[in-house]
Amino acid sequence: MPIDATENPISGLWRPTHLSKLYYGPHCVRKYLLSCLPRDISKAFVITGSSLAERTSLITQVEQLLGSKHAGTFSSIKQHALAAQLDEVTDIVLKDTSIDTLISIGGGSPIDSAKAISYRNHDKHGSYLYHITIPTTLSAAECTMGAAYTTNEGCKTFVIHPELAPRAILYDAVFAQETPDRLWLGTGLRALDHAMELMYHPTATEMPCKQMCLQAASDLLVYLPKYKENPRDVEVLTRLQLAAFSSLGFLGLNMKRLGLSHALGYALGSPYGIPHGETSCLTLGHVVKLKARTDPAAAQNIARVLPYTGQSRTGDNRVDGEKVGDVILTFVKSLGLYKKLGEYGVNEDQVVIITKSATGGKGNGDPEYESVEALVKGLY
Repeated sequence: MPIDATENPISGLWRPTHLSKLYYGPHCVRKYLLSCLPRDISKAFVITGSSLAERTSLITQVEQLLGSKHAGTFSSIKQHALAAQLDEVTDIVLKDTSIDTLISIGGGSPIDSAKAISYRNHDKHGSYLYHITIPTTLSAAECTMGAAYTTNEGCKTFVIHPELAPRAILYDAVFAQETPDRLWLGTGLRALDHAMELMYHPTATEMPCKQMCLQAASDLLVYLPKYKENPRDVEVLTRLQLAAFSSLGFLGLNMKRLGLSHALGYALGSPYGIPHGETSCLTLGHVVKLKARTDPAAAQNIARVLPYTGQSRTGDNRVDGEKVGDVILTFVKSLGLYKKLGEYGVNEDQVVIITKSATGGKGNGDPEYESVEALVKGLY
């Protein structure tokens, strides 16, 4: 079980996942994918979405690289990892007992789907599958041992186990060049969301987690605007991939649900069809300001981010924390990602439903509910 990290006195326990290889740089898939397979006789099944499979040659390249080690490909994973597609691919994988490896290619949905399939394989066959991932967004799903997917009723559900964490990650900028600009930028805000919410997460350790989150925030603020200027720059793409890993990859096995911005993201994402990167654009700056105003312990850690935005600290954690929130709100607008909630087709009569979902079912009269309700109303 994860233990809480403390600051007075400073204490904690960091437990890494079983990730054994992290390659980065252009063409690293071509150079190193085969060396990531667990056995010479491994059979690998590829999990991805239709966009990469139909609009790029990347999936074909991986299939050709695998050669006789390729056991099949499923390319119908959709946004938010829908249960219908997950059930379909699970049936295919579980019937072929020669498959010992899953290769996920894409963003959070294919990566989480691979984890969920591995979980189900253990339920049926008693073993988890070896997972290699080639991320093409900055969502950082590759960093965790948890998987989220959407039930047929539209609700998020989760499975979690240390064996679900990927064994190998390949951050290949050539693959990232195929990602649509808005998706890349939006998931970059999702990575910033991870970094900020880990700064006040109860089990996030000072070293390496919070130290790496500070670096992640700094790099995301620097390199996302550079990406917007030139989305083909492999140096910038790689720097951002490493920043995404730094934003979440050092939480390790100390896993508990992240904070309010993520809770709101789940309340807004699957039910209303909003990409999680864009939910972070909606919520993160406002949540950071709320935490700075209402939670002195959180404000203390949020304020630590201010120098990484190019501003000096005043010594007042609340003031400095709110400044960080303002920086994020301005940053979202500068990247062209600002939208009001109503622009996603979410009517104001949904405020109560969203707030209850994000607060775990709390209602009127509860201070947390009322503060979150006010925040949600402000998104319009």
